Amino acid sequence: MSETTHQDTGRTGLGGASGLFAIRLATGLVQGLALYLLYLAADKNVWPETQPTVFGALALAAGYGPVVVLAGAGRIKPAALVLWTAVATLVLALLGAHDVARQAVETFRQAPFLSFPVLAFGAAALFIAHHLIVPAIRERRWIVDYTEYFDVAWKAGVQLALSLGFTGAFWVLLHLGASLFKMIGLGFLQDILGEAWFSIPVTVLIFATAVQLTDVRDGLIRGVRTVALMLLSWLLLVITVLVGGFLAALPFTGLDGLWETRSATALVLSAAAALIVLINTAYQDGRPDNVPPVVLKYGVRVASVLIAPLVILALWGLGLRIGQHGLTPDRIIAAACALVGAIYGAGYLLAAAKPGGWMKPLERTNVVAAVLSVLVILALFSPLADPARMSVKDQIARLQRGAVSARDFDYDFLRFESGKVGAAALETLTRSGDAETARLARAAKARTYRSGDTPKARRDRAAAVRLQAVSGQTIPTSFQTQIESQADVLFGCSVASPCTVRTLDLNGDGREDLLVAMARTLLAFEQNGDDGLWRKVGQYQAACSRNAEALDGALSTGVTTAPAALPDLIVGGQKLQATPEIRCDDPGSR
Repeated sequence: MSETTHQDTGRTGLGGASGLFAIRLATGLVQGLALYLLYLAADKNVWPETQPTVFGALALAAGYGPVVVLAGAGRIKPAALVLWTAVATLVLALLGAHDVARQAVETFRQAPFLSFPVLAFGAAALFIAHHLIVPAIRERRWIVDYTEYFDVAWKAGVQLALSLGFTGAFWVLLHLGASLFKMIGLGFLQDILGEAWFSIPVTVLIFATAVQLTDVRDGLIRGVRTVALMLLSWLLLVITVLVGGFLAALPFTGLDGLWETRSATALVLSAAAALIVLINTAYQDGRPDNVPPVVLKYGVRVASVLIAPLVILALWGLGLRIGQHGLTPDRIIAAACALVGAIYGAGYLLAAAKPGGWMKPLERTNVVAAVLSVLVILALFSPLADPARMSVKDQIARLQRGAVSARDFDYDFLRFESGKVGAAALETLTRSGDAETARLARAAKARTYRSGDTPKARRDRAAAVRLQAVSGQTIPTSFQTQIESQADVLFGCSVASPCTVRTLDLNGDGREDLLVAMARTLLAFEQNGDDGLWRKVGQYQAACSRNAEALDGALSTGVTTAPAALPDLIVGGQKLQATPEIRCDDPGSR
């Protein structure tokens, strides 16, 4: 069945091009309004922002759900489009809800946010699923001819690229025009461009318009696709030579250099992905009239053979890292990508080796791998195979069986990178029967950010910190045992220049706080009454440079608190703190 026939069938009852434009325009308007309302809710801290899980669900559904309508309108019948849109939107909402629900509350910097992986892989899953389902709906079969998959998917890819480019160009022109008006003293346009009520709906609306414009000129899109495929197919020869040379050199160079990069899996999987995409630009839909020149035909066969060893290398490197350091969410996602890559590697190797019907098994491999990709993504970003849960379970098991010592265990992974399940595991470790495990877990819990250091590097930095109490006082033992968690802010306290510490009740709660003098700053620490953890709660900066030099010595002679010159203000439900004006005039000049 031809593309024209498909479009005629799908557009029944939609009123032709004008009807499609109205549907896409309305979809863009609704999506723009929904996204703006979500932005407004986050900015004003009102529902649904106050319900993070609901907010995450609505955000992902509103961001990606309407795209199904934009891409499906005119291609399948309205009833089928409504049903498919509803299913896709529901799945997206569930993925968004789970992504936010699994995150630790304190990781929300402002509004509840969706993580980058769920945004990226969610978009990929939606694109793949849409272009598996739309041809099946049109043909009323579960599996359709490969030419249909190819035609729909690659045409949509070109439309997407052109629509995004059109939207970007539109904003470049708007900013150019705003700059011109600004030069003559008219800044109203620049002000409008910075307003969310304008920028969010207009961006979505322009994208919807671009989709319609690229859909009307079907022949033009096909022509652009043909040229793009032709150009990209010749790049296959370049990447094939490079990857072939890389694999041929490995027996002579060894694998140590590859593993030392600590990104070997990502690099080789990226190379395999590039080969897969470029192989398909040369193979296209497999029809005899699309067979490439002889040099490209041989290039496709060679490139298809190279995918398998790349995937094996990726799995090997990933296995080594997991064996040494256990599972992390990134490694689980990489393993999932390698699993899909293994399907491609095996299928393409079979296609290259099988005589007759040039590369024909490639078609079935692409369909199987596409379905597997969608299923894997849905599993990874749902409770079925949550990478954070699996990683925390594995890391705790390694600690319990002694595969990693308490001193070398990465407590910061639980604290900062594994959401609620990691926070719960870290809380459990703070009550561990092993004193060192409990102490290090409490120190990690007290940290406010991950430095990126290894446990050994943190220990070394903490060991280099030197503190001295003022005369007549002692540094609390509980603070000393938590030095590792404060080493990042006490970096200036060294053997050559130890920092002076004074205990003082700063906030009048009847408990002793700490002041640590370092360079031109006094750091204030407060002990939490519930868990006994010390946390930095503020700092005092010397107003004038000539006074800063005496801070350390002056702390030893005594400190008193003084009432604030200006009180805190409550404005619109927000607490505002005054910043007094500081004058550093020379007293001798008065």
